[in-house]
Amino acid sequence: MIKCPLCDSKTSFYLSFRQKDYRNCDNCHSVFLDEEYTISEEKEMKRYELHNTNINDSGYLKFIKPLSNYVENNFTNSDKGLDFGCGKEGVAAEYLSSKGLSLSMYDPYFHDNKQLLNETYDFIISIEVIEHFNNPDKEFALLYKMLKNGGQLILMTDLLSEDTDFLNWYYKNDETHVFFYSPKTFIYIKEKYGFDSIAIRERLIVLTK
Repeated sequence: MIKCPLCDSKTSFYLSFRQKDYRNCDNCHSVFLDEEYTISEEKEMKRYELHNTNINDSGYLKFIKPLSNYVENNFTNSDKGLDFGCGKEGVAAEYLSSKGLSLSMYDPYFHDNKQLLNETYDFIISIEVIEHFNNPDKEFALLYKMLKNGGQLILMTDLLSEDTDFLNWYYKNDETHVFFYSPKTFIYIKEKYGFDSIAIRERLIVLTK
């Protein structure tokens, strides 16, 4: 029996694509790539090294604008933030820091300062990261633990909907994308880890502790 890596429930075969099997969970309403088909950490890092964003990339800054605007409007320079899974360049952290906000950068491949994971934060941002989680239960438990009471976890990812044509959905085609969330999955996450509230605004998801 293959269990869901988020809620540990029994899962069902969902579909196959490019000789890889995906499974779905009726408990937390997620879809994930069968672990048998996930790539190695070495291949994953090589894929991330191809990401070519920087602080002068106007397209990327426009893409993250819903999140950066939210942070700018809801936090001040007295608040402590973390960019979790910031990537090689840490563009979001650099941009928000240029606006006077205080953020540290953590990434298991490029900024692996594990001491940062023992601290607590007023806000944590994580942009296009959670779909890479092989063990989302462990990662969300950690993110919740790192938030101060009243702190916010501010995420960006593309969500599954009832209308998603998964076979033709571009988001699954990145070989490092392994776990996919529906709005109902985030309701499950809110309840499981003890978040006080959740707001979903298209790709922007905000969980408040």
